[in-house]
Amino acid sequence: MDTSGAFMHHCNGKNMDTLTSTLLSAPVLFFMLGALAAAARSDLAVPETVAKGLSLYLMAAIGLKGGVEVTKAGIGPDLVNALAAGLVLSATIPFLVAPVLRTIGRLDRINSGAVAAHYGSVSVVTFVTASQIYGNSGFAIAGFMVAVLAMMETPAILSGILIARRDGSGRLFEPTLLREVFFNGSVVLLLGSFAIGIAIGPRGFEPIEPVFRTGFTGILCLFLLDMGLVAMRRIIQTRSLTIRLAMLAVAFPIVNGTIGALVGTAIGLDPPSAAALALLVASASYIAVPAAMRLSLPQADAGLYLAMSLGVTFPFNIVFGIPMFRWMAEVLGGYS
Repeated sequence: MDTSGAFMHHCNGKNMDTLTSTLLSAPVLFFMLGALAAAARSDLAVPETVAKGLSLYLMAAIGLKGGVEVTKAGIGPDLVNALAAGLVLSATIPFLVAPVLRTIGRLDRINSGAVAAHYGSVSVVTFVTASQIYGNSGFAIAGFMVAVLAMMETPAILSGILIARRDGSGRLFEPTLLREVFFNGSVVLLLGSFAIGIAIGPRGFEPIEPVFRTGFTGILCLFLLDMGLVAMRRIIQTRSLTIRLAMLAVAFPIVNGTIGALVGTAIGLDPPSAAALALLVASASYIAVPAAMRLSLPQADAGLYLAMSLGVTFPFNIVFGIPMFRWMAEVLGGYS
């Protein structure tokens, strides 16, 4: 049986219910609403300051909840193995992606390195959305995966720059670049709130739980509405996104996510956490990496790498990747 046939076969019953519940979940529907509004040239918009506030809330909430969950479960071999796997995958994926971008995508060295860095890094919002959708159906991701998420943002940036500067021009470890990579807002907030969650534990989390847990889905819906607007408008505006590159922006998450699911299962992660690792490897950054690329590779085409990561890969993962990698992790883990 080929892969597509196996997927359709396993989508029967429980797996078809998972796909349907994902597509009809409130966060995904709000994302689609934003995309449709942008495609229809609606003037619907989320003010930038509001969008930033929503983003800060989501990162703080996921970090806090992850830290609290680690306190409950304790630090064990699963966390160590997942961190090691995430580090290696984030650092090596750009070197797998870049040659494909050069040969099939027909990009130059600079743009290949910049785009490859995005695909080695991760999307916080994809992870947050998956955590909520999986959790609502009892497929709970281990809290320590938040630490893996935060750690995977950085190695890919250095790998992408190394690919772009392979001819020896420029300095890789510039102080301003290192500061941008290691102290960008998303990394600081994720790791900081994760540490706070560990410090306060379940008892300390109780007084703030109504804010950071009860209201989480509603805030996520508003944020994904904005992401749908931004993603579709990015696709419409850019002229750099060819059919070849759009196809690669779909192929990369499928291939990379499959690698993540296989690695997650091989190191002994439970199916929800293996699915989370698959989504992290499948996702592409559109927050931390673009900021670093503007500083380190200003000659790279920002419209191109944002159109691929935010305009194509992000919607694909939100709509199709979340149920697909759950199915894959369940099959590999013997849940189906």
